Amino acid sequence: MEPLTTSYPLKYSVHKARIFVVFLSMVLCTTILCLLQLRFFKPKIKDFYSFEVKDSRGRIISLEKYRGKATLVVNVASYCQYTDKNYIALQELHREFGPSHFTVLAFPCNQFGESEPSSSQEIESFAKGNYGVTFPVFHKIKILGSEADPAFKFLIDSSKKEPRWNFWKYLVSPEGKVVKFWRPEEPIESIRPEVTSLIRQIIMKKREDL
Repeated sequence: MEPLTTSYPLKYSVHKARIFVVFLSMVLCTTILCLLQLRFFKPKIKDFYSFEVKDSRGRIISLEKYRGKATLVVNVASYCQYTDKNYIALQELHREFGPSHFTVLAFPCNQFGESEPSSSQEIESFAKGNYGVTFPVFHKIKILGSEADPAFKFLIDSSKKEPRWNFWKYLVSPEGKVVKFWRPEEPIESIRPEVTSLIRQIIMKKREDL
């Protein structure tokens, strides 16, 4: 009498092998998709001009419109011991170098001595009426703490320098990178050479691209 045989172990082994092949294929496909995503869909690296802010009337403004310029970003205040000196100096810089290759961008903030208590539109009117500013004055923001405006937080994180008072200044390159910063008491004479150098680079690059 022939011994009894069964095909169950063989069928089970084949089924198990198929499951393993399918699983291995899924792992390989997932790995390939992840590699393709890293290769072709890299997250955009943030720079200053990639952010959006609000103007004095609360309308959304893309900072992309300032890309290609040198910008001096300042946290301003209307009732500070540095207000007169800085607004006069900032407008002087803007008039001298702007608006084609340079602009001042003013961001009111009330976190230092509560020296900017007014509304955004009142702040803009104050700056224009008293100092004749022609550069943009944006919506009042917070620049410290968990509610800090993302664009200003980028400046702080990039420079590793957090404002300790009103009228800290950050010079941003045409590519949106922080080049240098100044404290409120530093004179305009220390800023002008850096702005001049950036503008010279912008003009040279434009000539090369012609």
